[in-house]
Amino acid sequence: MLLLASASPARRRLLEQAAIPHRVRVSGVDEGAIDHPDPLQLVQQLARAKAEAVRGLLDPVADGEIQALLGCDSLLVFEGEVFGKPADGAEAIARHCLLPAVAAGAAPQGERLATVTTRVLFAPLTPGEIEAYVATSEPMQCAGGFALEGIGGLTVERIEGCFSNVIGLSLPLLRRWLAPLA
Repeated sequence: MLLLASASPARRRLLEQAAIPHRVRVSGVDEGAIDHPDPLQLVQQLARAKAEAVRGLLDPVADGEIQALLGCDSLLVFEGEVFGKPADGAEAIARHCLLPAVAAGAAPQGERLATVTTRVLFAPLTPGEIEAYVATSEPMQCAGGFALEGIGGLTVERIEGCFSNVIGLSLPLLRRWLAPLA
């Protein structure tokens, strides 16, 4: 049994769709309190903090079936600047005007730590298309302000790298990590 230290509904759906038995425990980590100038180091620190917070909550009896603990985080990076979830619609609109190409990374954490980087290239959008997308409120729920598996997928022209990583979790990496436990 995998314990996912994440509040992300997208990560839960990925695990369900991949038929990976799991439970969820939200870490409660204040992501804003963690900072690092290097985006790859930052996403690793966030994933590690989430895993460590949940590890501290484990009960040896109640959680005895847990074989692996997975802390994750995703960041969107454009020209070296990190973007998390937009604070409001205006920020989401500004991002979509700014970001013609971005890289997204997720860092699963267990006994190992890895960062998977995926490049996402967006279609040019009109101001009206951006405003209509932001009006759905979908962008406010996701790192970088777009959901590949939702309406935001219509804005993507190309993905270079791991598709599931853009949603929030690299399933190929997770499969390699979980294989020894099978």
